[in-house]
Order: sequence, then C-alpha cells, then structure tokens
Amino acid sequence: MRFKIGDHASISKTITEADIALFVAVSGDTNPLHTNAEYAKRSRFGERIAHGSLTASLISNVIGTKLPGVGAVYLSQTLKFIKPVKIGDTITATATLTQLREDRPILTLRTICTNQKGETVLEGEAHVLYDKSVSEV
Repeated sequence: MRFKIGDHASISKTITEADIALFVAVSGDTNPLHTNAEYAKRSRFGERIAHGSLTASLISNVIGTKLPGVGAVYLSQTLKFIKPVKIGDTITATATLTQLREDRPILTLRTICTNQKGETVLEGEAHVLYDKSVSEV
C-alpha cells in the first residue's frame, strides 16, 4: 500500500456504561471518578467521565485497522487530554499522515478525538512502524 501526506482515516464510537465496566475489568482502574456517580457528582465534572485511556484506545483502533492498518506497530504516542468524555458521548478518532520517513517504513500521524459537538477532547501524535510484509491477512 502506498501512503501520501494528508491521508487520513476515522472511526466513531458512542461511549457506554458497558465500555466503562469493561475498561475497569481490563485495566483495574477503579477510580471513583469513572465508577461512582455520587463521588463524581462532587467533582469538577459534576458526573462520571470515561477513562482517558479508553478514549485514547480509539486511536489504536484507527491505526491498527485503517491507517496504516494491519501490520502497524506503535512506536510512540503523545496525548493531550483537553475535555472530559462523558457516558453517551460519540467520539470520532482520526489519524492523519503528516510525515513519511524515506529510509524506514515509519509514519508520523496527527491523532485527534472529537465529540459529537465537534469539540476536540484529545490530541497527540503517533509514530508507527508499518510492516507491509504482514499486512495481508
């Protein structure tokens, strides 16, 4: 597969109670900000919010399935959390190719997650190794 600067791909997902429960089960992160409505009500957010890493995992979905897709291996990811993600928010994760290395199959991607209002909730940058030899499934 050939890539060019500006290539982009997205996925969207509505964050549910089940997503929070499954993330707690996998990660062990039982912070009451995510799991306890009464506690969260007293927080700066006024309600429960999704784990930041749950939101960031949507970027992994884009990279592993769309751009560059199968054969992608994360080398690094920076994340800046801008707004909280609430249960019921629909998050769109987008990766945009910003740089291609000439000497190695390494791609730099701008990564961003937005909510259903178009507000940026997370942004960052990923460096990905693309092994085209394993990209055919």
